[in-house]
Amino acid sequence: MGDHRDVANTRGGKQTVRDLVLSMAVIGVVAAVIYIFIPHSEGDPVKSVSYTVELGQARRDAPFAVAAPVGLGKQWRATSVTYDASDSKAVVWHLGFVDPENEYAAVEQSNADAAPFIDDKTYGAARSGSRTVDGVTWARYKGAKYDALVRKEGGVTTVVTGTASFDQLATLAAALEERGGQ
Repeated sequence: MGDHRDVANTRGGKQTVRDLVLSMAVIGVVAAVIYIFIPHSEGDPVKSVSYTVELGQARRDAPFAVAAPVGLGKQWRATSVTYDASDSKAVVWHLGFVDPENEYAAVEQSNADAAPFIDDKTYGAARSGSRTVDGVTWARYKGAKYDALVRKEGGVTTVVTGTASFDQLATLAAALEERGGQ
């Protein structure tokens, strides 16, 4: 009788392992079918933001006319916005975008001391000439990380900067409309 039990257990053991392997195979097939036939979005890792509220606040409160683009088109997506008036002597406006080529471009504006502001916002880019955009001359800056177009007027520095090409930076600069200021 002892031999019968050992043989039965061995057969049961083999059958249990076989059932387990078959179950895992069935689960694998079901998972593969689900993966193949259920759509999964790649998703855009860039999250767009609305900047209407911050722009309104900045244009009401800033001691200078605040710049924001008009008519850029849907391919330009706003990704970041800040208005910092914590230092009443040096107000800073920032509006960041992803351009149609998926490069970064931003509008940086402040009444702070121009040289350190430009250096900070362009990551140390150096002046490399000028560029005329819609009849307005902008200083051109070339950098290892960011390039920029810079305009200083009436104690306010406007920097259009980022990884975007100079043509895209010029497109953003051309779209800027300044309003507000006290």
